[in-house]
Amino acid sequence: MAAWKLPLVVLALALPVVGAFLAGAFLVGGPALGFAAGALAVLALLVVAARQRPRGPIGEEPGPGRPRRVLVVAATPLEEPGAVEAVGREVGGLGEGTEVRVLAPASIGFLDRWASDVEAARRRAQERLVASVAALAAAGLAADARVGDEDVVQAVEDQLESYPADEVILVSGRDGEADAAAAELRARLRPRFRHLQM
Repeated sequence: MAAWKLPLVVLALALPVVGAFLAGAFLVGGPALGFAAGALAVLALLVVAARQRPRGPIGEEPGPGRPRRVLVVAATPLEEPGAVEAVGREVGGLGEGTEVRVLAPASIGFLDRWASDVEAARRRAQERLVASVAALAAAGLAADARVGDEDVVQAVEDQLESYPADEVILVSGRDGEADAAAAELRARLRPRFRHLQM
């Protein structure tokens, strides 16, 4: 963030709180009402800030002179023969020497997130990775594996920082959350994107 933006952010946070407090304290109904109005202003700012997500492009355009890379995002385990076959078809079309990485987002429950207990979610994601990589290996596809953020889009964005892929394949069940993630990835990804629903 540029240095000149920080004072503007502080002002945007402080002015509504101070204004609500002063209006409540001097104009309307005393310090208690001013405090409540200030707290509501802070809550509104936090809600707006939490809902904002960066919407820029993700990844980089595939370039010459590097090995072909595929990022397979396993939102569901790749255990079914149909899923493994579909991924194999997609990867096989890219030619020999293609590198494959399987990414499993860690699904963290609401209470676990608030308690900062992410170990169980990471363990489940690692189990999903072991099953997926073993199924791909049995089909003749060697892959390495990583556990990622619970948000599929964020997990892909994080992974593409260190693993610039030419193609991203999302393997998911048929649900609204996966469809929303697929729509956002389709809109923002620079590498080629495929969504395989199982």
